[in-house]
Amino acid sequence: MDLLAIWLGKLTLLVLRAVGRRGTALPGLVVEKLFPKFLTRRLATLPLGVVVVSGTNGKTTTTKMVATVLAQRHRVLTNDTGGNFVRGVLTAVVQQSSWLGRTPADVAVFELDEAHAVRFCQVHQPERLLLLNVLRDQLDRFGEIDTTAQLLGKVAARTTRHVVVNRDDPRLVAVAAGLAAEVSYFGVAPALREQFPTDEEMYGGQVQLSELKAAVELLSLELGVSTELRLRIGDAEEAITLHAEGAHNAQNAAGAAALALTLGLDAATIAAGLRVVQPAFGRGQSFDLGGRRVVLQLVKNPAGFRQSLRTVSGLRPAATVIAINDDYADGRDMSWLWDVEFASVLQDNSGRLVTSGTRAADMALRLHYDGLAVQEIDTDLGRAVQQAAAAVAPGDTVVVFSTYTAMWQLHQVLAKLSGVALR
Repeated sequence: MDLLAIWLGKLTLLVLRAVGRRGTALPGLVVEKLFPKFLTRRLATLPLGVVVVSGTNGKTTTTKMVATVLAQRHRVLTNDTGGNFVRGVLTAVVQQSSWLGRTPADVAVFELDEAHAVRFCQVHQPERLLLLNVLRDQLDRFGEIDTTAQLLGKVAARTTRHVVVNRDDPRLVAVAAGLAAEVSYFGVAPALREQFPTDEEMYGGQVQLSELKAAVELLSLELGVSTELRLRIGDAEEAITLHAEGAHNAQNAAGAAALALTLGLDAATIAAGLRVVQPAFGRGQSFDLGGRRVVLQLVKNPAGFRQSLRTVSGLRPAATVIAINDDYADGRDMSWLWDVEFASVLQDNSGRLVTSGTRAADMALRLHYDGLAVQEIDTDLGRAVQQAAAAVAPGDTVVVFSTYTAMWQLHQVLAKLSGVALR
């Protein structure tokens, strides 16, 4: 029965790829409808069980970090390209199973959207859970931030063995109270704490320092062309250069390391895995476009955008493109852009400034109120990025900040024009 499910899912995926579609949902939908117990049976066979990664920001990159680190010792099944719903998990299982019906994995690492993680727990209770953060995001979909925390609390309550929590997020610490599963924490050193604000702190609240002992702590951070950091992993300190750039990814690395500790990996092995992690799909990926480096950064809410903007000072782009769509997957309500402070970062570091996407004009108006002059407004995403690259010299960098659907469109354009991602 499972063999038939795998064949049907794989054939569906082949058809989708033949017509140029990504196919992260439909193969899973087909298998889910015809073989409703398939996923439960498959996941039950994994010797080390399932790791779920959830939270508002950083799920895809952190999932890739955890999967890469665990792959130093184990065979890993993962959905680290962003299909963060149950059907996306199903598609990943089908895709990574063989035509003979085998799923060669010791452990699964799944990114799951906060709402879909609750549904996933009805299919399989995860053995381990990594909770990253709770931040204001897509109010038209999730509602208020406390609703999101409640969803994550339901997932934590269903986790059977170990929950790893960001100690610097009070809502997550509250979620961890009274769990049946073992709980451990990751965090940043007190000297860095202001660089990683919670939702309340981002809007002017006082920074609160946690007294909880962290299994892994981010000790230092330097942002430049690369991201240099020091982590305390257990009792050992490791210096790491991240290919996944940005302060937010340094914090994500601490969470990934803390999760790896729960599976018995040592500090040196964890650090070695983090050093080879490549940027996740559209999250800091670089492309060569006519000798210009184009860096694609996903943004979707005020906290994530603020952290991504911090990469600009190190990259010193000759042009910056901000591409904003308002499709369902992006969230229809774009008012959150007014909660992002652009001037302090882009005033002296943005180079040529371009806006694009369906809300290109709205984005230009937002920048105008921060005293930033936009050189070009072009709703055509591909054309906007190509012209921005053509306007700068070979060897220069163009940074593109884009919402979710814009990121997918731009990734296709850049992959086609450049032939291959730099990393």
